[in-house]
Formats: sequence, C-alpha cells, structure tokens
Amino acid sequence: MEISRKNLRKEVLERIKFVKTCVMARELCLLVRTNRAVLEPKDVQEICQYISGLCKEEGCGEPSELCAKAAKAVGSKEEEKYLDLCAQSCVKCGEARRPQSKKDAYVA
Repeated sequence: MEISRKNLRKEVLERIKFVKTCVMARELCLLVRTNRAVLEPKDVQEICQYISGLCKEEGCGEPSELCAKAAKAVGSKEEEKYLDLCAQSCVKCGEARRPQSKKDAYVA
C-alpha cells in the first residue's frame, strides 16, 4: 500500500509541475496572442520571455527558443515574424509530453 501511495504522490507532483510550466505557458501565450492589440510591445516582449523560461524549465528547448525569438521580433517591430514564431511555439508546445495518470492507483 505504501508503494502505491508513493507512486501516486510522484504522479501528482509530475502533474503539478506540468501545470506550473506547460499549461501556464500555453494559457499565457493564448492571452498574449488574443489581446496583443491592447498590449504594449514591451508587455508582449516581457511575457514572451517569461513563457520561454517556463518552457525551458520543463525541458522543452524548441518552444523555448521559438518564444525567445518571438520576443525579439516584437522588439524589432516585425509583427508578422512575431506571429509566425508565436504560432510555431504554440504548436510545438502542444506536442509536448503530458504526464500519464494510472487509473488503477489506490490510496487508503
């Protein structure tokens, strides 16, 4: 029974890390992309850098790099390039691994 509890704890902690990094990154990215008309370029740049850090923390190098490049593109007034990089980052982020939970875990 103790082994099941430890395994379930490990799964829960992995899920929490996933939500703290990947889920938050995707939600922030969506908010920035849908509200970019009201955000200042420096706001977008700052948030994209933060998202890049979240991706990097989870070990997702490619989405992290794409997001960092998108942040630089915003600063150089290349909106089309920024949007393209941001879209690529979101696609890559969507391909990320998700923690699998076991349905047969039992905790007393």
